[in-house]
Parts: sequence; structure tokens; C-alpha cells
Amino acid sequence: MTTVVSTLASSLLLLFGTGLDPLPWLTWLAPLPVLRLAPRVGARAACCAAGLAWLLGQSRMWPYFLGTLEMPFPAAAGVVVGQALVFALLTLAYRRLLLNGRPLTAAAAVAAGWVVLEYALSLALPHGAWLSLAYTQTDVLPVLQTASLTGPWGITFVVLGLPAALAAAGAPRTRRRGRVLVAVAVVLALPLGYGTWRLSQPHPVTTARVALLDTDRPDDTVALATSAGRRLLDRYVTHVRRLPRSTSTVVLPEKTFAADGRTLPLLTGPLRRLAVERRQDIVVGLVLDRGGASYNAALGFRARGGEPVVYLKHHLIPGAEGDLRPGGGLTFVSPGRGLIVCKDLDFPALVRDYRRHGAAVLLAPAWDFTEDGRLHSRMALVRGVENGLTVARASRAGRLTVSDPYGRVLAERVTGHDDVTTVTAALPADAGATVYTRFGDWFARLCVLLLALALAVLARRRSHGGGPDGPEPEPGRVAPRKARVAAREDV
Repeated sequence: MTTVVSTLASSLLLLFGTGLDPLPWLTWLAPLPVLRLAPRVGARAACCAAGLAWLLGQSRMWPYFLGTLEMPFPAAAGVVVGQALVFALLTLAYRRLLLNGRPLTAAAAVAAGWVVLEYALSLALPHGAWLSLAYTQTDVLPVLQTASLTGPWGITFVVLGLPAALAAAGAPRTRRRGRVLVAVAVVLALPLGYGTWRLSQPHPVTTARVALLDTDRPDDTVALATSAGRRLLDRYVTHVRRLPRSTSTVVLPEKTFAADGRTLPLLTGPLRRLAVERRQDIVVGLVLDRGGASYNAALGFRARGGEPVVYLKHHLIPGAEGDLRPGGGLTFVSPGRGLIVCKDLDFPALVRDYRRHGAAVLLAPAWDFTEDGRLHSRMALVRGVENGLTVARASRAGRLTVSDPYGRVLAERVTGHDDVTTVTAALPADAGATVYTRFGDWFARLCVLLLALALAVLARRRSHGGGPDGPEPEPGRVAPRKARVAAREDV
């Protein structure tokens, strides 16, 4: 019965502590029941409980993966089942290390192992850092500041490391529990202390303002060659003219128009004149056909005039954008203001590269799937915290969101409820580059080392028969006195 209850408790906590709209405090609690169970039952029961808890906890994601994203079933199953398998194996290693008197090593193995999984997936899959647990904590600003040091990986480590250490402190064979609890306090105090200090620093704003505009009607890309396309352009021009003169930058959504070499002047002519007249940089997303290929592009029209600058989306959505060709490079519409498109914000390395080349603000046309609008807006927000950037993201079927370099939402509205949805916000001053900007994924690589060391400890113990004086006892049995005296405590 204890195994069933622990499995169901973790699955329910995962159900509401992860996903598209998580409750952040539940994420911290979710691993606790099955990790507390692990040293009290056999290896098979601990492994099955952890794997099943993860599978049940991700059940709400199946409709999103298979329906909204139209992922092939094998791909969706690979994501969910693969993560469940890793969580089960990490729980198995956790149990073994606890029974061998290594509570801190056990806790570090779980946290580092999950970071390694997220990091590996971000490099191997075409979705970037899309599956990170770090996004569950975007409403907890002190914790979120850890991203400026470690990227998303440090947040994941803390979120899993804390419950793993608490469960280890209460494990039956853990001695000197006080030392483990001190480690728990340090794991929690360091990010909270740093985050509180960072948020307390002065955060000046500039006189420049950014405006984000969207209409979800029509709900698809409109060709400029059609009367509907020209009417839509006229609507946007009209609403830009109504913005306050203090607005320095305007961003329209992704794939708003479709144009080729023949019809592109229908867009560039009016928007170039409007940018100069209003003394505003204007950014618009479109599907651009040129040279026999189609691109997901963002055009930037400069307040000072001249030809528009072009950014071509780097990372295309598998399947949905199979007819488009990826682009490359960085594009600035004005000094310090870079262009990026939607999914490219899922890739920490690209955003870090922008920061290294002088970006203080990223202007992002985007297009979401309605139900994941909040998640994608928060992923973009995390990229801003990682690198000390302001992110202005104008999404169709999602949210218009402006976030500052500390993850605070300066302005936000859900799109689709008005004729044209608009938000404006003052642009913060440049916050400067962060530790993560300078050193990149150093913490993820450190976690690779930590996991390797934990597995080495585990392998060494197994090669010596489990414990210092022979095989480990089964949970609930008392170890021989000689073994208990000789057992070395993990510090």
C-alpha cells in the first residue's frame, strides 16, 4: 500500500507541477514521495514506482504532443517514456547509494543526472532547451535569477536536489542527518540569497518604449498579393500611427504576411515610410520567397530609413515548417536591438551569442498554439534572465509579452480577444552581460562530472559486494554490527 500511495502522490504532484501551466511549489514536492520510498522497498519496486509516477504525471501532455503539435506517436512516446525510464534509473541509483551510506552523493546523482538529460536533449533534439524543469519556476523570481549564473541547468539542479536531499536525510540508514540537513539549507539558501540580492539592485529604465501589436484574424499567413493582405497591412499601419510618439520600436507577429520578390515592395514601401515618419523601428514577421526557397523571416525597418534588415529563422518546427529553409546569422535593427523569431528563443546558445555581440534587447515576432502561449512566453523570459536581456515577444495565438533582464513581466496581454491587441512598455537600461553569457553551459558540464563520480562510487561499491563488509542488507533488515561500525558516512 505504501508503494501505491507514494506512486500516486508523486504522479499527482507532477501532473500539476509540470506541463504547460505548472504550479511552481508542487514541482519541488513532486519527487519526494517516490524518493522517500526508494530505500524502504526493494530495487524493482522503487524503480517501477518512480517510472510509473513520471508516466502518470505527464499524462496531460499527450493531447498537446499528439494533437496540438501533431507529433508522431513514436516521437511523443520517446519523450515521455524516455524521461520516465531515466527517472526510474536515477531513483534506482539513488536507492543503492543511500543503502551504501552515501546520502549526499545519492541526492547529487538525481539532480545532476536530470540536468545531464536536459542538456543532452537540448543538444541532440531539434527543440533546444524545451523540456527543462527550469520553466516551472518563472514566477519565483529569486530562484529564477540562478539562470544568470548557470543557465536553466542550475534551476533544475536545485528543484530536484532539494527534495532528493530531504528524502535522503530521512532515509533509514542515514547517519549524521544534521549534516545532510545543513546541505539542504545551503542548496536552498544560495540561490535564494543570490536571487534576492540581484533583484534588490537598481534597475533603471530608459525613455524609449516598445509596442507589440497583433490581430489573430485572419488566423493564417496572408499573401500581400491579395486584397486581404493589403487590408491587413492597412490595419496595422493605422494602429501604428495611433501609438504614442514616445514609442521607439514596434513589433508585429511571426508569419503575418507572405511575399516574394514581386510583391515584397507592397510591404517594404509603406512600412519604410512609416518608420521614418514616426521615427520608429518596425519589425514584422513574414514568409519570404526568394531565390526559389521560402524562409521564415523577420524584417526590420529602421527609423533612420534605408533598406530593411532581414533575419531568417534558424530553427524550424519539424513537420510544420518542412517546406521552409533555415537561415543563419545575427541581425540588428539598431544598436543593441537584435531580431529573433519564436522558436529560436528555445536555444540558449543562440541568445547567448546575441548578447556577446552587443544585444541588450531582443525583438521577437512569434506564433504559438494558443494553449502553450504562457509556456513559450516564459521560455523566452528565461533566455532574458540568462543573459541580462530585455525580450519583447509579439505572438499570434499566444501572448504579447515584454520581460526585463530579471524576469519581471513589464507588460502582457493574451491575444485574440480584440480587433488588434496592443501592449507597450518602457525599455529597461542595459543590465550588462551575465556569468552565463561569459561562461556558457559550465554548470551542465559540471553535472556531467558529478554524475560520473556518483556512478563511479556506485560501481566501486558493487564491485566490493555492495557494502564495506559484504552485500547490502535488504530494506527493513539490520546490518551486521561490524558493517555498521565500518560504514563510512557521506559528508
